[in-house]
Amino acid sequence: MIREFAPQTAQAQDRAADWLTAAGLRPTRQRQTLAALLIGDGQNRHVTAESLYAAALDADEKVSLATVYNTLRAFCAAGLLNEITVDASRSYFDTRIDDHPHYFWEDTQLLTDAPSDQLEILRLPEAPEGCEVSRVDVVIRLRRST
Repeated sequence: MIREFAPQTAQAQDRAADWLTAAGLRPTRQRQTLAALLIGDGQNRHVTAESLYAAALDADEKVSLATVYNTLRAFCAAGLLNEITVDASRSYFDTRIDDHPHYFWEDTQLLTDAPSDQLEILRLPEAPEGCEVSRVDVVIRLRRST
């Protein structure tokens, strides 16, 4: 099973610094710490700002929740993460940036990858004039059957 967050190791810090630098982001201490938690072991993750904030505090990083949100948004803008909105009050940030569907488990509030090979989208509506489709997010909501 994948850990919720990567352990803080020298290798995780190096991977995080390379990830940030390749995207053209300055590897500040806080960005590097948050990046190491996200991708330091090379595993993909779906995290909320709140869960990343808690992990940063557990790693003895002095960071505010607002800084975590701002950093996640900067990572998204740089193309390092995708933001997946599941409802008006909750977004997840996905380290896997290719197009793929998700399951949202309503009972546990977890977001996981769904099998791409089983999804078939035959047609999308035409974009309004002057617009183009930039991305299609597929979130399949699940609840345990009774």
